[in-house]
Amino acid sequence: MALEAYASRNADTVHADVLSEARQACYKARDAFYACLEKESNKTPTEIASVGLLYPSDCKGSRAEFVKHCRASWVKHFDRQYCRNRRVQRLLDDKDSRRGPLTLPQPYTFKPPS
Repeated sequence: MALEAYASRNADTVHADVLSEARQACYKARDAFYACLEKESNKTPTEIASVGLLYPSDCKGSRAEFVKHCRASWVKHFDRQYCRNRRVQRLLDDKDSRRGPLTLPQPYTFKPPS
């Protein structure tokens, strides 16, 4: 019942941010921001984005454009996706250093020689 009331109240509204031109502008702003993150990856991140993403202050302008052109839920989704992809890539890059037997700490059962 609530769905019919919502649909009848908003039947003729078109959300401009989901139209093709707005999506393309959002994707361009997103790509520019993440390209800035990759380019400035050697700098210390000082600014906080959504979902705990940190970025350098040099990317503040491209982040503002990204937030301006995209819905908040999309920004959050893209930030999560970027963080997940970075985490997976870091694990894949560390794969070679993690080969071999796993060494566990051994409990001390004997007193070390004095």
